Amino acid sequence: MKKAGIVGLPNSGKSTLFNALTNQNVPAEKYPFCTIDPNVGVLVVEDERLNKLAQLEGSKDKVHPFFHIVDIAGLVKGASKGEGLGNQFLDHISKVDMIFHVVRCFKIDDVSHPMGSVDPARDIEVVEIELMLKDLETVNRRIEKIAKQAKTGDENARFELYFLERLKHHLESGKPARTLERNEQEQIVLDSLFLLSEKPVIYVANVDEWGLEQELDKIVEKMAKERSSEAIVVNAQVECEVRELPFDEAKELLSAYGFEEGLKKRFLDHIKRALRLICFLTATKNEARSWLIPEGTTAYDAAGLIHSDIQKGFIKAEVIAFEELLRYSSFKEAREAGAVKFHGKDYVIREGDVVHFLFHA
Repeated sequence: MKKAGIVGLPNSGKSTLFNALTNQNVPAEKYPFCTIDPNVGVLVVEDERLNKLAQLEGSKDKVHPFFHIVDIAGLVKGASKGEGLGNQFLDHISKVDMIFHVVRCFKIDDVSHPMGSVDPARDIEVVEIELMLKDLETVNRRIEKIAKQAKTGDENARFELYFLERLKHHLESGKPARTLERNEQEQIVLDSLFLLSEKPVIYVANVDEWGLEQELDKIVEKMAKERSSEAIVVNAQVECEVRELPFDEAKELLSAYGFEEGLKKRFLDHIKRALRLICFLTATKNEARSWLIPEGTTAYDAAGLIHSDIQKGFIKAEVIAFEELLRYSSFKEAREAGAVKFHGKDYVIREGDVVHFLFHA
C-alpha cells in the first residue's frame, strides 16, 4: 500500500490535520517537535458508488477506498545537516510516495512559530531547500562514483554523468527534481536516486479566519501553481472539532468557511491525481469493495490484488461501467441484457469499472 507523508515546519498543524484525516487523536501540542516518531494512520473515504452497488448485489459488508497517511516530525532550517530532527525527518520522507506539505496560514498567540512570524512563502522555501540540499548530497555522491566509469569510455556511464550534471545544476538553481524535463532513459536514472524533491507534492494552506482575511491561502495556491502542483485550503482545527458534531451541524459550520466538500474526499481526489490512481469496484454477497489501483493496471494484475488464486486461475473479467450498471437491477440482469462485456488478461481497468472475475479454482 502506498503512503502519503504530512510534512512542514513545527507548529504548522500537521498532527491536527493527521487527526482530522484519520480519526485519531495523536498529541498535537503547542510546541515544536511534539511529533518525534512518525504516526501512521489510514484515510478512509466513503465511495458513494459502493453504497448503491452493495444495495444492488445484496452485499453484507462494504470496504471503502483507503490510503496510508504518515505524520512526520517537523522540519527546521538546517535539517539537511542534522539540525532539529533533520536526519529522522528526511529518512521518513524517503519512505513515502508523495508529500502533503502543510503551510501555516493561521495566527494563534499561544502557538509559537519556529521562525518568529507567519510567512507562507518563506516557510515553503525553507522546507523545499532542505529537501533539495539533501538531494544534492545524493547526486554528488553518484557523480563521484559514475565519473570514474565515464573516464573508461563507458557510453552508459557518460550518458548518466551528463544527465547528473544537468540535474545538479537544476537543484542548485533552487528547482526541485520533479520539475526537471527528462526522457524515458533519464527517468530510469532518476528513479534509482530516490530523490526527496522528486516526490509529488500537494501544498496544504492551513488557515484560520485571520489567514483567510490576509489571503495567505492565495500565496500558497500561487506558489503551488508555479511549481506545477496543486493546493488544498483547510482549517485543520475546525475539521478536528466538527468530528464530534452531528453531520448537518458539521456541514453548516464548514460551509461558513467555504468548505463545501468533505475533507477526506478532497484529499483522496488529490492523492489519486498525484499518484495517477483510479478506483474499480467488486461485489459479492459477502462484500462490496472499492479498490485503489494505478492507472494502466490490467485485469490480470487487478485480479492478483484481490487474491493470488484468482490471478493464477484467471479465465476472463466481466466488466461494466458503474453508471451503465445503474440502468439495471443487478449485475446479473445487466449480464443477461448483454450490457456486461467480457475481457481477457490484457484489458486495462478504467475508473468506475465494476468487475467480476471468472477463474479456475
